[in-house]
Amino acid sequence: MLSYDELSPPERELWDAFPEGRRVELRTGMPEADAPAAGARWGPERTVRAAVVAALLRGANDDRSGGVAALRLAGARISGRLDLSGVEICHTFSLEGCRLDEPVRLHGATTRTIEITDSWVPGIYAELARIEGDLDLRRSAVEGGPLILVNARMAGNLLLADAQVSSPEEWAVLAGGLALDGGVFARRLTTRGGLRLPGARLFSGLFLQAARLENTEGVALAAGGVTASTVECSQGFTAQGSVRLRRARIEGLLTFEGARLNGDGTALDCVAMQVGDFDYTAAAPLSGLVDLRSAQVTSYQDSERSWPEKVLLEGFTYGTIRFRDTSSAAGEGGTPISDEVARRLAWVRRNPGYAPQPYEQLAGWYRRIGHDDDARRVLLAKQRHRRRTLSVPARAWGHLLDVTVGYGYRPWLAGVWLLALTLLGTLVFGTHSPTPVKPGEGVPFQPLVYTLDLLIPIGGLGQRAGWYWSNDGLQWLAYLLIAFGWILTTAVIAGVTRTLQKN
Repeated sequence: MLSYDELSPPERELWDAFPEGRRVELRTGMPEADAPAAGARWGPERTVRAAVVAALLRGANDDRSGGVAALRLAGARISGRLDLSGVEICHTFSLEGCRLDEPVRLHGATTRTIEITDSWVPGIYAELARIEGDLDLRRSAVEGGPLILVNARMAGNLLLADAQVSSPEEWAVLAGGLALDGGVFARRLTTRGGLRLPGARLFSGLFLQAARLENTEGVALAAGGVTASTVECSQGFTAQGSVRLRRARIEGLLTFEGARLNGDGTALDCVAMQVGDFDYTAAAPLSGLVDLRSAQVTSYQDSERSWPEKVLLEGFTYGTIRFRDTSSAAGEGGTPISDEVARRLAWVRRNPGYAPQPYEQLAGWYRRIGHDDDARRVLLAKQRHRRRTLSVPARAWGHLLDVTVGYGYRPWLAGVWLLALTLLGTLVFGTHSPTPVKPGEGVPFQPLVYTLDLLIPIGGLGQRAGWYWSNDGLQWLAYLLIAFGWILTTAVIAGVTRTLQKN
């Protein structure tokens, strides 16, 4: 047990101020001299032992009435090990502009709000802690050790704005299973090592605007299975390493507006996530691929400049989809126009290999908003993509269906072919005289009707059976027109049947 006589002058000042919650100010007012990074050189006039801090927080000198006890210390060097593991702390704990020689240990502790702002600390270990308020680390540097909040519970917020967390290990922040009634507010946070939040529950969301997370050869942000109202990785957010959001559940907005994601391999992993509004308008294309397989999004928007070389889209579903640069890609109110279809098809084709679902999903979106022509364009592109995966005979038949009726999505092509062949036959046959099968019998020869009789495979107009050609070239033309008639009829039936079955 510490005695008052053993305390140094700054420790006595802190001891006396504690019952009334007064701040003890040890800073000189000179920025260079007060910088916590250089606090190892601070002398005894600015040094407080960690044992004194721990004793006060455990309830020492809390016998006076008339004030609210709190530990408020500024500009001090805290020497020794500050271990509050398992302690129930009933007082506010505030350090400002301080330097701690050893990590803060809060394993399993129960506390009120903890403030360690503008300070330097070599690690914070607070797994299983219960904080009935905020953990405020704004503008502090956690260097040499991680910030650990695994399975911690907070009634307030985790405040990391302008903080720096640097660890020699893979992870700078480990907060798997963290549960917050508030949110993580980490604007301009800088880390060396990844930010790990698997399974975290963040009632008010995760806010990483302008943050920079560096784990170049690994994962910069691991938030698989996270549950949050909002996740903002925007306004210059930079990830040197991959971002993982597998199975995340985000009720509101997930945004990467203006972000730079520089992970190798899979730069952004969103497999099976569920999101309300997904804004993927990154500042530049990703260096790796984006994996959106089986993700479910109510509203999705992106821009061409944010597309990586590969996007995995199989199973990706959305309620609405649009480009961010709506001035060039859509009409008033974001209504898609034909140019957007080509751009969306280019996006779908970034999915490696052939997958029908991304085409069907996009066509379904166009049908829902009443753009049936655009939906047919998408489905035609799907058939053309599929054709490249087929055998040679199947590809040949596919080419025929494409040229003649556009796989059933452009049946008017058959009419164009019939008209062209009818004109050809009428002109060629009209300049020659055929030989009647039975002289003196039958109807007179009419080139137009004769050509139509050749092209129409079912029924007859009485011309084809009544005349023949002694000229071999003309006779072969007649045979070709009969063959084209059957081909066109078969293609129309096959294409229309496919369309009707699909619809």
